[in-house]
Amino acid sequence: MWHNVITPRFSDTDALGHINNTVFAVWFEGARRDIFKIFTPELNLQHWPLIVASVKLDYHAQTHFHADVELRTYISRIGSSSFDVYQEAWQNGIKTVSGTAVMVQFDYATNKALAITSMQRQELTAHICGT
Repeated sequence: MWHNVITPRFSDTDALGHINNTVFAVWFEGARRDIFKIFTPELNLQHWPLIVASVKLDYHAQTHFHADVELRTYISRIGSSSFDVYQEAWQNGIKTVSGTAVMVQFDYATNKALAITSMQRQELTAHICGT
């Protein structure tokens, strides 16, 4: 599991006083940085090897401005060229949001998926969870 802590900004809130639902996709993407480094350690955008195939978010409880939010990131599935990143947002001991992003190792020059290497698979497997 990877672990990040976010301190909500005032601009993350909406008129109802809680964190806006659109913010979590951005927070979760930021928390995938260590996963990106498995595929491109230097995070060089000229050689970016990943593409997002799907993102799904589920909201379990309201998240508020007043307290930090813990982001937990796991790998929940590894395929031949794709993998699922399962993430959770926790505030004050309550899981407020969960989501899954399907990532594909991708060659933008050929417009085709690439197989996950054994080394990449090993690194991803170290963070696997059973969701």
